[in-house]
Amino acid sequence: MAVVIGQINFKDDLKLNLFRKGPKRIYVNESILKKQSEIKNYIRSVCFCSSDIDIVRSEPSYRRTWIDKVVSQLEPVYLDLISRFNRLLKQRSHFWRSESFLKTQSTDIVESFDIQMSILSTRIFRRRRRALLKIKPYVEYWHNHLSKSQEQIDINYLSGIQNISPEEEEEEVISKKIAEQLLNQRSIEALTGKCNFGPHRDDIEFLINNVSVRKYGSSGQQRTFILALKMAELDLLTKTLNVPPILILDDVLAELDLTRQNLLLNSVGKDSQCFISATHLDKFNQSFLGSSQMIHL
Repeated sequence: MAVVIGQINFKDDLKLNLFRKGPKRIYVNESILKKQSEIKNYIRSVCFCSSDIDIVRSEPSYRRTWIDKVVSQLEPVYLDLISRFNRLLKQRSHFWRSESFLKTQSTDIVESFDIQMSILSTRIFRRRRRALLKIKPYVEYWHNHLSKSQEQIDINYLSGIQNISPEEEEEEVISKKIAEQLLNQRSIEALTGKCNFGPHRDDIEFLINNVSVRKYGSSGQQRTFILALKMAELDLLTKTLNVPPILILDDVLAELDLTRQNLLLNSVGKDSQCFISATHLDKFNQSFLGSSQMIHL
């Protein structure tokens, strides 16, 4: 077993027990957390690792996971929404293959699924879109700072909800639209057993000068964009929570050219505690190393 102990804001003691087999255990002030997700109520962090480039260049699931992590740090209750939605989606898929449906072809149970799914989908959609609107100005700032250019960036939430305006915020209106589309796709869903509409199918579009970064952005543009996203996430959480999160940089300098490395290093550690992992120190300038505490493993 391994034990990690830390102190949060000099008032809460955190202890993490790690086992070779079985789940880890998290204690705050010697009390075990019933749900490990509750740790977000005590400590916030932003992690940037080399694989995060997939948020920009890979499939939609990476972007959904990213925005869900952002929202969950702003609103920890969001994790429960996502968990409930995923359970409902699994139950719904199981129902279409169940004997009760195959024998009776009754959709009474699906009616109740639709009511719950439209409510949960609406709440997830609104929170994701609201978080993107909040983070966009910070992304614009960091992208300009890191690229030293006048490129215009944009971030769009791509949802399957039809006939909904970008400004629409009324929960009842959005929920009704979702319920209508769930009903319209029901016959196809009965055949395939898969729900092809909902927050589990949505995507986020990143643009530079109205051009998709994922499809047409250069490797340098993609790296700059993901770096701007992570620094923007840090700023947004600091501004919203009035407490700077911990910044974790996991061997990211290898992915950046010298100019971006220096811009990043000059920006980190001013307001937030920062942990950086690296296999070599030659990427860091001497002044940065002189002001840092180094632990060799």
